[in-house]
Amino acid sequence: MPVEIYLEVGAKRVFAGALDWPGWSRSARHEEEALEALLAYGPRYTGVLKGSVRFTPPAKTSTFEIVERLKGDATTDFGAPSIAPKADARSIDRRWAARQEKILRACWKAFDRAAENVTGPLEKGPRGGGREVAAIVAHVVGAEASYARMIGADTKGVDDATRDEERALVLSSLEGAVTEGIPAGPRGGRRWSAPYFVRRAAWHVLDHAWEIEDRSSASE
Repeated sequence: MPVEIYLEVGAKRVFAGALDWPGWSRSARHEEEALEALLAYGPRYTGVLKGSVRFTPPAKTSTFEIVERLKGDATTDFGAPSIAPKADARSIDRRWAARQEKILRACWKAFDRAAENVTGPLEKGPRGGGREVAAIVAHVVGAEASYARMIGADTKGVDDATRDEERALVLSSLEGAVTEGIPAGPRGGRRWSAPYFVRRAAWHVLDHAWEIEDRSSASE
């Protein structure tokens, strides 16, 4: 059965993402390389979802069906997905939200496990850069609060919240998007759709979970 994929094509970087599987998204310099990277991460994504949502990774890129190509922007080239596929404008209901919550919780669990399993400093980048685990955790938690704002969450006073409190905010914001819709942004500013909110949050959590795993393994 084909796996529907969208491509976000920037001038320097391309993201390949699975429409129905938030968090399963990888990037490279060219389209074919991005698709190969996505395929390669299929087993790791399977491990993330194990016990939560059934997922069977494809064995070859010919299984992918590219259903949309999006023009990327400066954020794409910087290394983060930035453009929502048309599918993320879909209507949503409680059944949809229940599945998204399972996927988000699985991604959080994978991130926590990666952070807790680190026993020493992470490997530095080629120029000696790269955050340590505590800084990565703080970055991810802070990003989730900013993502929640994009679907109308009130994050006033959330800076001192714990990781669990931040996640509760994310889930309540998702629930609100299903039951009440997403309010317009300040002065008519752009908001994210709920599906794109989940897609971006899951990608960010897993991207850093896998970063921690890879940099931890390399430093051993």
